[in-house]
Amino acid sequence: MWHQMRGVVIENFPKASAIPTDIKAYMKAVEEHYAEDAYHSLSIEGYRVTAELIERVRDGNWNPDGNEADREARNAMAARGYYQAFQAVKESIKKILAGKNEGEVTDTDHSDWYRELFAPSVVSGILKPSDLAGYRNSQVYIKGSMHTPLSAEAVREAIPTLFELLRNEDNAGVRAVLGHFIFVYIHPYMDGNGRIGRFLFNTMLASGGYSWTVIPVGQRDAYMAALERASVDGDICDFARFLGGLVEKRDSL
Repeated sequence: MWHQMRGVVIENFPKASAIPTDIKAYMKAVEEHYAEDAYHSLSIEGYRVTAELIERVRDGNWNPDGNEADREARNAMAARGYYQAFQAVKESIKKILAGKNEGEVTDTDHSDWYRELFAPSVVSGILKPSDLAGYRNSQVYIKGSMHTPLSAEAVREAIPTLFELLRNEDNAGVRAVLGHFIFVYIHPYMDGNGRIGRFLFNTMLASGGYSWTVIPVGQRDAYMAALERASVDGDICDFARFLGGLVEKRDSL
């Protein structure tokens, strides 16, 4: 799959910029995208979040121990989890910009992103810490999709292969597009795959000097249709063009 799709991605995705030398400035720009990214990524998944809620959890004004509404609010927990995962993703990007291999970093760190994403559900008692250990143990299905993700057994072979491909791929655009696509194609977790896939996309963009790129909830239908075509028909062209257009627009700002 990777080798069949690689050339199509290269033809339809903008060329990488120089890898940033001013890591502090790049990370400042990433942080500036946090609120926008959190709103759109969570909204794509159906959470009802507001700019006020996102800023409140970033500022630390989220108290599941002392505030019953915060403890029980699904949207607040999702927003807090996204914030915590975003911080972990930034640490991964720093390692990559400092010269570490992007495939090795994300192979090691993506499980941390996942745990942070759902840590508030552990704090609230909805999940047990053991629920966040490892990949899923049962079949998962995607609502509204004809694609059936890999079996739980196949996940354990496919994920190491994905990160090996990322480790050895020299084109950052290919890493970004196919890293995102194949991760959600595999769907290794029971929940959170889309958010982790978009984090992986932006981490790989950083490895090529691209700007952090938000996938707008207003373009959710086009995004999901392109993913569906890649997953069901094996045609990555629309997905590469869709993401490439967003990257070009972001880099031109």
